[in-house]
Amino acid sequence: MTSITRNLPSPIRDLGISIVGKKCYTSLVENLNVGDIDCLKYSLSKGLGLGIVVGGTIMKVPQLLLILGARSARGLSLPAYVMETLAYAITTAYSFRHDFPFSTYGENFFLTIQNTIITLLIIYFPSSSLRRGQNVASKLAATVLSAIAAGATLYSLPKETLALLQIATLPLSLFSKVPQIRQNARAQSTGQLSAVAVVAQVAGCLARLFTTAQEVGDQLVAAGFALALLLNIVLGAQMWMYWGNDGKVKEEKAEMNVVAPVPVKAESTGRSEILRSSSPLPRASTPTRKWARKVD
Repeated sequence: MTSITRNLPSPIRDLGISIVGKKCYTSLVENLNVGDIDCLKYSLSKGLGLGIVVGGTIMKVPQLLLILGARSARGLSLPAYVMETLAYAITTAYSFRHDFPFSTYGENFFLTIQNTIITLLIIYFPSSSLRRGQNVASKLAATVLSAIAAGATLYSLPKETLALLQIATLPLSLFSKVPQIRQNARAQSTGQLSAVAVVAQVAGCLARLFTTAQEVGDQLVAAGFALALLLNIVLGAQMWMYWGNDGKVKEEKAEMNVVAPVPVKAESTGRSEILRSSSPLPRASTPTRKWARKVD
């Protein structure tokens, strides 16, 4: 069998070496040494990492399709997506500047792009509270300019500053999920939140904890993934609890602010009557009879 694995075509061999390295390729593929635990863990980590990166390119696509299909971003928290996008961008810049393998952080790059698009859609399909603010076009322009400025700033910051920002992603990840969790609890509904995206994020965080431990060993990055895993599990629990609930009716009732008639008790009869108006009703005029004197 080794005579076959040692004579694989060059494209396959080069691809294998580029993924797991020459040492592990020789041990696992050419020599079929399945007892090499270190190389097995490393290869598994590489495979998971590449799978997460590929999955990250489409992870938020179901969420995008839900918003576009419903032409509504109801149930999605704008502050939550802004903070989550910033956390993804910081992790991407930190990992890139520290020359981490792309397989250990690549999905953050794609999620940053997808989250930016979702943020723009939340502004483009605003809730009633956002409609009462400034016009949508100016908000979209401000968001795009802010995203470009943030990207340029993160790319140019020194590594020491990026390390501090990476620490800041821990509370940022916490605060990015809290508004969404609170909004879901208040509406008793998850609105247009995608169950596929939430499940994918839970699975991705689990895999990232393993790949970070195997390939990077950076405790800051690992802590960020651990916190994100916990908060995504909470969102997943809300998806299960509020499945099938539609918070649209509840939101519309709150927005209408209808004042119900106040029942008052009549003093003379003791019956409950509804007070319709404080102004007295106009008294109907009674027709007056005109008398004419009969002329003889």
